[in-house]
Amino acid sequence: MKDPKREFTYNFNNPELYELALTQSGVDSENNNERLEFLGDRVLGLIIAKMLYDLYPTEAEGALARRHSVLVSTETLARVANIFSVGDKLHHGHLTGGRVKHVLANAMEAILGAIYIDGGMAAATDFVDSVWGEFARAEMFPPKDPKTKLQEFVQKHAKGTLPVYEYLSPVGATNNPVFGATVTAMGKSAGGTGTSKKLASIAAASALLKILEKGTGTLDAK
Repeated sequence: MKDPKREFTYNFNNPELYELALTQSGVDSENNNERLEFLGDRVLGLIIAKMLYDLYPTEAEGALARRHSVLVSTETLARVANIFSVGDKLHHGHLTGGRVKHVLANAMEAILGAIYIDGGMAAATDFVDSVWGEFARAEMFPPKDPKTKLQEFVQKHAKGTLPVYEYLSPVGATNNPVFGATVTAMGKSAGGTGTSKKLASIAAASALLKILEKGTGTLDAK
């Protein structure tokens, strides 16, 4: 089920910041959203950390970290971008299908960076809480990232072994590389790509987990 669309409600004092946040480096190599993306990533991470600290006062650090990882992930950022139809407003160059999610996520981080510069931490917090707050409150149990789930699955079904990851050299433009990774466990392998080694390994783990679950006839829960 798709999330319902929403109107973007924050009103920028400096609209040029919003336009910059929507401009990919493929359109303008100098005036683009990469610096805002860098800032927005840090702003989002801090706001989500404080949100979870307040929402779940009895949870240990590990559980909070798993929640945090999901809420700041590419998947969640792209989900929020789709809620606000960011893709319809984005100024981008050549965009292949496999890159859409990452570009939307990067743009959403840039928008958060722009809101922080324009209105300060209070404005950024209000915006994040209006969307991410719903996601954070909807999770009854701390989610596990695919690498953790894969490791637990392998340890359960093949005691004493662990998944083995291998990383490929990045390909593509220097300022926009694509990383690759493969993971092997229980005699099976799968690959994945991402904008960092971490994201590539997560994608690979998710793919292998599906293969292994299908082979054993199980559906691993959170």
